[in-house]
Amino acid sequence: MNKLIVSSSPHIRTKNETPRVMLDVIIALLPSAVAGTVIFGLRALLVIATCVLASVVSEFLFNIIVKKEQTIFDLSAIVTGLILALNLRADAPVWQCIIGSVFAIIVVKCLFGGLGCNFANPAIAGRIFLLICFTGTIGGGANPASVDLVTSATPLEIMKGTDIVGLPSLMDMFLGVKGGAIGETCIAAILLGFVYLVARKVIHFETPLVFVATVFVLALVITNDPTLALYHVLAGGLVFGAVFMATDYVTTPITRSGKMIFAVGCGVITTLIRFYGSYPEGVSFSILLMNILSPYIEKWTAPKALGGKKA
Repeated sequence: MNKLIVSSSPHIRTKNETPRVMLDVIIALLPSAVAGTVIFGLRALLVIATCVLASVVSEFLFNIIVKKEQTIFDLSAIVTGLILALNLRADAPVWQCIIGSVFAIIVVKCLFGGLGCNFANPAIAGRIFLLICFTGTIGGGANPASVDLVTSATPLEIMKGTDIVGLPSLMDMFLGVKGGAIGETCIAAILLGFVYLVARKVIHFETPLVFVATVFVLALVITNDPTLALYHVLAGGLVFGAVFMATDYVTTPITRSGKMIFAVGCGVITTLIRFYGSYPEGVSFSILLMNILSPYIEKWTAPKALGGKKA
C-alpha cells in the first residue's frame, strides 16, 4: 500500500522563479530607462546607475553584516534601484539617490526579512522618503534636455492651478516631451514594458487598466472635461505606477478580486490627492497606503474553502 506523503506548501511549482521574474521586469523597464536618457540626457543615466549600484551594494553589505546568505543574485535589488531611479528627476543629487536607495533596501526591505516579507514596495517608500526630506530637489521634474519649455512646472503642477494654457499637446505628453521624472514621461515606452509583462504572464492586465480608468473617470466627473481628464492620465507617474508598482507581487493582494479593489483604491486616493491635496501628484502615496491595506483586502476577498464556514 502506497504511503500518503504530506509536505508543506507550495504544492504548485512553475518555472517562474524569482530571478526569471525580476529579469522580465528589468527588461520591461529598459524602454523607459532608454527613453528617459534620450529625453533628459546622460544625467538621467547617472541617476539610474547610482540608484541601481547603491541598492545592490546596500543589500550585499547588509547580508555580510548580519551573516545572511547573499540574495543579490535574485535581481530584486536591481529592480528596486531601477524603479526608484525612474521615479526621480534627472537632476536629482547623487548623494540623495544613494540615501533613497539605502533606505529602500535596508529599512523597508532587509530589516523586515528581505524579499517577500516587506510590507510596502521599497522603491515607493524610498521615493516618498526622499520627497519628504528633500522636496526642493526631488519634487517636481526636470525639463527635457533638447526642448526649451516656457515653464519649468510639470503638467500636474500646471493643472493644479487655474491656468492650463502652458500644457504640452497630448502627443507630446504621450511621447514624453514634458517635465517630469525620468521614467514616467514617455507613455509609449511604458506601454511597451506593459505589453511585454502581460505577454510573459508576469502581471495581469486588469490592475493597471482599472487603476488608470478609475483616475480618468473620477477626473472626468470632477472637471467635466474629457481632454483634461485625459491629461490627468498622461501626466505624472500614473501609468508608470500602475504598470510597475501597483502590480508588485509582495505588497498587493493575491486574489483577483482583491487586485481590483486595490486598483480602484489607488485610483481614488490618487485623484483625491491631485485635486484636493497639497501635493500635485498622488500615485506613490496612494500605492503605499493601499500596500498597508493589502493584507486586509486579501483576507476579505479570500475564497471560502468547500464546506467551510465564514470566520
